[in-house]
Amino acid sequence: MTKKVIMVTGGSGLVGKGIQTALSTDKREDEEWIFLSSKDANLLSKEETLAVFEKYKPTHVIHLAAFLGGISAHLSNQLDFFRKNMQINDNVLEVSHETDVKKVVSALTFSIFPAKTTYPVDETMLHNGPPHPAFISYGYAKRMTDVLNKAYNEKYGRMFTSVVPCSTFGPHDYFDLQGRVIPGLIRKAYEAKKNGTVFEIWGTGAARRQFIYNLDMAKLFIWAVREYEDVEPIIFTPDVVDELSIKEIAMMILDAFDFKGEVKYLTDKPDGELKRTASNAKLRKYLPEFKFTPIRQAINETVEWYVENYETARK
Repeated sequence: MTKKVIMVTGGSGLVGKGIQTALSTDKREDEEWIFLSSKDANLLSKEETLAVFEKYKPTHVIHLAAFLGGISAHLSNQLDFFRKNMQINDNVLEVSHETDVKKVVSALTFSIFPAKTTYPVDETMLHNGPPHPAFISYGYAKRMTDVLNKAYNEKYGRMFTSVVPCSTFGPHDYFDLQGRVIPGLIRKAYEAKKNGTVFEIWGTGAARRQFIYNLDMAKLFIWAVREYEDVEPIIFTPDVVDELSIKEIAMMILDAFDFKGEVKYLTDKPDGELKRTASNAKLRKYLPEFKFTPIRQAINETVEWYVENYETARK
């Protein structure tokens, strides 16, 4: 029996932790899983990247590591978001090729899609125009992973592919007040209830988004590294009908906290893009019966984890 050695970059983050949880009930005897954190290697360095690959000798890689930040960080430092993510992705793919890795599944981002487009977007629309100006550097850097995947496949026959995940949340998230929607709102709700203060929502709450629980995302990444054999990217998101408004999400979070205080909409603040819908038709062709965790259940479990781990949760 040939053993697969599956190495996960960014393995200590939200999706990496989800994969570890999912494997507790779905581990296969022919697989060895290795989860890297930034302490194991600086992926901006070709030498350190090569050293960690030579140490663990992966046959398969799930590439989750990235240089990330909130919208204010993106707006003030576009150059670093482009150059650092380009370096990380180029190093991981080049070293994967040099060490004969059989498959690489890289995580992209919804920020890759054109700012001006029709909805729902799908995998064929990835390069149809520039990304949103706020994320243009990060979006283009992630798009280039798709370009590299196809170039390695064309020149060397490599099975390097990518996944486009929608907004992911769950236990082990980064609960930054200025960061992504659900973890930011969870932290706001916790602190508003604890301090007896107003719960504030930026904008009108009308913007609509798709969200996926990190355990569901983890299961899909495990499937992809085991089964998905197409160099073209694939979107991981719940069905279009499961799209929710920010207001609906906020109310579910407040219900989970049993929050009885005042709620205020800061309508002088921007809503952001009112719609960012993506189609999962391609995913459904492969996994028509996949069951996504109901959003209310996923939020309740995330809130419960956050309350229990408040002191150590990343903020």
